[in-house]
Amino acid sequence: MTEHPTSHERPQSGAGPADPRGALLRTQEPLRAGPAAALPAQARMGDAQARTGDTAARPGDASAEQDTSDPCVKDGESPSEHSQPALSEHSQPAATEPDPHRPRPAPEAIPAQPGGEPERPVGTLGALERRSGQGVAPGAPMPMRRDGDRLRFVGAATRRIARGIDLDEIVMGLCRATVPTFSDAILVYLREPLPVGDERPTGPMVLRLRRTDRVLEERDTEGGFMPAFQPEPADLAVVTAEICEVRPGGALAEVLRGVRPVFADAPAAHDALPELLGPESELTVPPGQRAILAPLRGRRRVIGAALFLRRPERMAFEQDDLLVAAQLATHSALGIDKAVLYGREAYIADELQRTMLPEALPRCTGVRLAHRYLPAAETARVGGDWYDAIPLPGSRVALVVGDVMGHSMTSAAIMGQLRTTAQTLAGLDLPPQEVLHHLDEQAQRLGTDRMATCLYAVYDPVSHRITIANAGHPPPVLLHLGGRAEVLRVPPGAPIGVGGVDFEAVELDAPAGGTLLLYTDGLVESRLRDVWTGIEQLREKLAATAQLTGPDHPPPLEALCDEVLDMLGPGDRDDDIALLAARFDGIAPSDVAYWFLEPEEMAPGRARRLARHALSRWGLEELSDSVELLISEVVTNAVRYATRPVTLRLLRTDVLRCEVTDDVPQLPRLRQARATDEGGRGLYLVNKLAKRWGATRLSAGKVVWFELNQA
Repeated sequence: MTEHPTSHERPQSGAGPADPRGALLRTQEPLRAGPAAALPAQARMGDAQARTGDTAARPGDASAEQDTSDPCVKDGESPSEHSQPALSEHSQPAATEPDPHRPRPAPEAIPAQPGGEPERPVGTLGALERRSGQGVAPGAPMPMRRDGDRLRFVGAATRRIARGIDLDEIVMGLCRATVPTFSDAILVYLREPLPVGDERPTGPMVLRLRRTDRVLEERDTEGGFMPAFQPEPADLAVVTAEICEVRPGGALAEVLRGVRPVFADAPAAHDALPELLGPESELTVPPGQRAILAPLRGRRRVIGAALFLRRPERMAFEQDDLLVAAQLATHSALGIDKAVLYGREAYIADELQRTMLPEALPRCTGVRLAHRYLPAAETARVGGDWYDAIPLPGSRVALVVGDVMGHSMTSAAIMGQLRTTAQTLAGLDLPPQEVLHHLDEQAQRLGTDRMATCLYAVYDPVSHRITIANAGHPPPVLLHLGGRAEVLRVPPGAPIGVGGVDFEAVELDAPAGGTLLLYTDGLVESRLRDVWTGIEQLREKLAATAQLTGPDHPPPLEALCDEVLDMLGPGDRDDDIALLAARFDGIAPSDVAYWFLEPEEMAPGRARRLARHALSRWGLEELSDSVELLISEVVTNAVRYATRPVTLRLLRTDVLRCEVTDDVPQLPRLRQARATDEGGRGLYLVNKLAKRWGATRLSAGKVVWFELNQA
């Protein structure tokens, strides 16, 4: 017996009768058994379209021709029942092996209802909600569409919030993402102070209004899941309370502890909003479900709250909007929590770098200094580059610049240890090559892969000479007074940390008015240029800058440093940069007085006479009494224990400086002499009368010095 399977699905336009999928090409879901009134809109819409001509029939469409010419179609029957060809007896029944592309046929007990209510396309006026069968208000989008738009809005909003790095960017991203698409106004309260990481906050919870945003003019919300609106010029009331102290056990504390967003008319928020906004909160919060209070909870604790507001003329919030507010609050709170942690890390990095580098360079005799430091990037504010200027005995100064590999916290820590070691070695007044040798040993003790480059130079303003030793660092550039820039020829040496390498020092002229520029490789080397190309560009930049001030006037140091940094292009910042500029003023020979004194009892008296004549020649007779008294005390202490001649030197610069050198390594200490002591008051007088004084140990002895202001 030949079976004739039937189908209540109507062929769609464009499907031929030979297509086994027939009317199913555009069917979105299978038919379900049930009353005729409960049929899905998609199933009944096809019949309505066939009756009204909504489905366009193309020429040659067999199904379209059958609708108008088949005489066997009776009233109340589907034309498709007579349009299927008969199956042969050798054919398999449809129930044995169903087509995977074809849904299960509807039962015969549910025929199409010709007298039923005509169907309308989904989304038109008076359509039914597919899940509940409830009517939708005219002009309102279908709920399924609103759900999809909600998802798109939440995705776009969370991406905007996630783009922020610091606290203000994240809070601004939350406000800009929600106004006006989701709400007409938003108030964001954050805890003050914000807890960091696992810190346990002390004291009561205090919320401060961090940011507000509101609709001030007409905005088009096309593309959002809410219909466009036209707000009136009247604003929402101004919030009166910017600081709120959350009472333990109060209504606001309970809402924040619950974490879930709530409507403003909910019992939990009835007393919480006046506590948050102040006693005049009724003027701020619109009536009904037009406000949502969402707690902001970070990884471990509540860090604030967000209040979303809508004007009375706009649609009220729905239940699904609580889920949207929860998503926005969660992403914002986690972002704020991470921003606080990032801010703490950046603060620690800044403090570490500031501690590792000198806050201000010392004022040294015969030389003026300027410096710059630039981190590799805003997100990597620490690095291994450092610079330093260390005063040395004899009015000399040590100029140091170095670079530890990398720009991380580890590099900064190693840099700090090497800089401290260099300062200690400089205090011993060792030659530059010996300083680099001990730095190399220290780097090997820190680890096998702790490598750095360093350039150590000692400038003597009296002799106008500079001694330089290099450990794999780029060579310095000397800008002469006439405007000529010269790359100094110094032995390159091996980097610090290699081990077993001898360092060589070279002594060069340091003419008065010249400028020595020490720098790290981040200034001259990048992915766009090699180091020697960068050095040549630096030399040309210095020469061009010097031409602006003329051959007789060197460019100002601060302006020169800024001009040098301007040579960096947008893509040239691959590494941090340290820059140290030294202007050689020197000390003229006419401003220096130098004597040798034998270690004998007559030495203090001779030192007083020599100092008196020098002061008279310089026109500083008013300082004679103070200088003679202090020189007598210092020379007396020197000749008492010295075995070799004592050196006395007077230097006239902006101050009068006196230096006494002997071969005794023990440094004098200031102490309070007792009434019965015969001595011990010499350094006490020096400390009272001199502007500054000090004692420095040399490789073979010590030097005691003091300075007096010129009248």
